[in-house]
Amino acid sequence: MGQAPDPDAFDVERAEVRPGVSIAFVRAGAGGYPLLLVHGWPETKRIWWRNIAPLTDAGFEVIAPDLRGFGDSGLAPDGFYDLAAHARDMHALMRDVLGHERCAAAGGDIGGGVIQDLGLRFDGFLERQVLFNSILPLLGEAYEAAGIPIAPTRELRMAADYFIRQGREADALAAELDSPERRRRYVGEFYGHRFWASPGSFSREAVEFMTEPFADAERLRAGWGNYESGLGTRPLSEAPRFFEHSAVPTLVLYGPDDHVMWREFPRMCEVAFSELVGPFVVPRAGHFLQWERAHLLNKAIEYFLRDLQG
Repeated sequence: MGQAPDPDAFDVERAEVRPGVSIAFVRAGAGGYPLLLVHGWPETKRIWWRNIAPLTDAGFEVIAPDLRGFGDSGLAPDGFYDLAAHARDMHALMRDVLGHERCAAAGGDIGGGVIQDLGLRFDGFLERQVLFNSILPLLGEAYEAAGIPIAPTRELRMAADYFIRQGREADALAAELDSPERRRRYVGEFYGHRFWASPGSFSREAVEFMTEPFADAERLRAGWGNYESGLGTRPLSEAPRFFEHSAVPTLVLYGPDDHVMWREFPRMCEVAFSELVGPFVVPRAGHFLQWERAHLLNKAIEYFLRDLQG
């Protein structure tokens, strides 16, 4: 039996970043170079618990928020859960609330998509980005021109059943998960037998820690709004910046033990990002690289951003 992570390890702050939008976040190391850590699904800011202190010790001001509808943040008053809405929330948090005119950011999954939108939507605000096992821009013709197959494999189609249900059958799925225990069990599957993570990466105590915020029915349902937005069953706040290449200097890592990520992810990144370092394949890591190989990611971020700290 492992030791349960401490949910109170860091102080949680809250701010109304835009009218009616309440964002909860951890901030540590005020005065250092600002580094935004953005979670995905099925995550909250807790997925960064192994990164916050080491990156603070490395001289960064670390900001790890819960996206709207997740964890300790409020539900979206406008009903929008899409990349543009999240990116505007993060920009408002970093610039208007915390006073940063520039920053770097790191994230995977949906969080990586938020970061990419942030960098393109607010030119010059995001100086560098670190991405891993993230959703990527929809550049079908460019990928095809590079010889990258874009048809999903049978394995990927089987692993993506959750995507279809959460994006197209969210209400029915929510009705099935009609108790805190069932909701947590559902989310816990993604840390276990669905093989998003490298086997053995999450102890029972760690899974309980990660799933606790999803016991709340409204927040679990809100998180699926990101999938509904992606599949067109929920309106968008505005068009995402997700159909173009990015010139933001980008470090890419890839955890290959991830059964829900495109196997061509490294090659796709070579097309999507013109100022690219990597991609680097990280053994013994899957979808949750920031937890699975925390020390490696922390050091990669530290060295990639070191010259910005002056």
